[in-house]
Amino acid sequence: MNIDSMYERVDVQQLVDAFLLLKTKDDIQAFLTDLCTPREICDFAQRLQVARCLDEGESYVEVQTETGASSTTVSRVSKALNGSWGGYRRVLVELEQDHR
Repeated sequence: MNIDSMYERVDVQQLVDAFLLLKTKDDIQAFLTDLCTPREICDFAQRLQVARCLDEGESYVEVQTETGASSTTVSRVSKALNGSWGGYRRVLVELEQDHR
């Protein structure tokens, strides 16, 4: 299944809509806890950390060492970070603006 057709699915759209309903950190934490295993949540967090490190210009080896991510994960995040969807970039920009 490709990404475009995935987002045409009603159940996937419902998931996207569910995220839009979350208003507080507590809401998000509760939903993530119900939706994902602790390992999945930590994997998501690691990927975001990998994206941040890559965005700051760190090498793949430095990112692997700092985050503990596999070379496959670092490569995959790099591809997404530099891809056309722009999800990581949007989040990184927003996180940076929130910390100013």
